[in-house]
Amino acid sequence: MVDVGNIELRFSYDAPEEEDISRCLRTLYATREGSQPLDREFGIGWGFIDKPLPVAQQEFAFEVIRKTKKYEPRVTVEKVTYEFNGIEGKMKPVIHLAKGGEG
Repeated sequence: MVDVGNIELRFSYDAPEEEDISRCLRTLYATREGSQPLDREFGIGWGFIDKPLPVAQQEFAFEVIRKTKKYEPRVTVEKVTYEFNGIEGKMKPVIHLAKGGEG
């Protein structure tokens, strides 16, 4: 199971606004798509939750890349990796970020 409540963000550069970017991205990733009345696209679609693990990982990564590009142009997603916790059976997403086009 992909643990979307425990996402780790790793920046590949020193950003003075890293705390603000992290806060914005955590809000984006923790929000379920369709739950914001004035912007129904804001947030992450949860269609991947009940899929087989490799499919869920790919769909989650695609959502993160697409939504980060749209809502937080100060960074780009380099890659999404996963750290597995065998005891709890959960996978923590690790999102690797690079400097974006704006900022």
